[in-house]
Amino acid sequence: MSTDTTPKSPDATAETEESGVVADERAEVTDSITREEPEAALGAEESKGGKKAGGKKAGDQKPKKMKRSLFERIESYIERLSTKSNFWNRVCSMIWLPYAFRSGITMTLDENTYRATLPFRRFNKNWYSAMAGAALLGNSEIAGGNYVFSVCGGDYTVVCKHLEYKFLRPCHGPAEYRMTPLDDIHALVATGKEFNIAVRMDIVQVLVPLSKKKMAQETENADGKTTKPKRVGRCTATFHVTPKSQHKAKKLRGTKKA
Repeated sequence: MSTDTTPKSPDATAETEESGVVADERAEVTDSITREEPEAALGAEESKGGKKAGGKKAGDQKPKKMKRSLFERIESYIERLSTKSNFWNRVCSMIWLPYAFRSGITMTLDENTYRATLPFRRFNKNWYSAMAGAALLGNSEIAGGNYVFSVCGGDYTVVCKHLEYKFLRPCHGPAEYRMTPLDDIHALVATGKEFNIAVRMDIVQVLVPLSKKKMAQETENADGKTTKPKRVGRCTATFHVTPKSQHKAKKLRGTKKA
């Protein structure tokens, strides 16, 4: 038995090693192609599904508004009507806000200012014939809420979160609430999301013809040359405003979970 001890030629050894390296490289390329094929297919499906007619992506489209029921449309119409007319505001107050109806507060909306006037009647007076503090405080929430509601419209709910009132002096006549929003409420409404809005209210005692002479002596100016309304209080109210569609969507999610 003889053993082949003839050494292999350098060329044969190099060819064997080179063939092994080529085989390893082919195996790696095959594995990479196998791994990349599902990812490429998934990316193609996402690109097809992400684009719709017109070449727009799904994320670029605005969310669709939820369809409102007949009751919701009627409710929104009545709410808008209550902010446009004092008559309809009184009618709605008689049904849903009896305290505001009894107090007789009325709204006046100008181009630049929004005012609410609280009449000097028996329902709003205290035992020494001045405007009751509870009437001034309670109607400040109604006045500020009506202002926010008139800007937002009937598609939002308005809830008072914080109310701070500072009494400055007694009020012996009709009180007027003059509203000033501390933030850009129109820009917040344009976002379509829920937000908080703070409103500052200056409460002044307005002059009426029957008591003008008497009330002129109580004005802030002592010289008697000019008679400006006397400020009787200052109020800051924070309201939380939420779209009704958000309430509806939250309710539907709770129903599905149950």
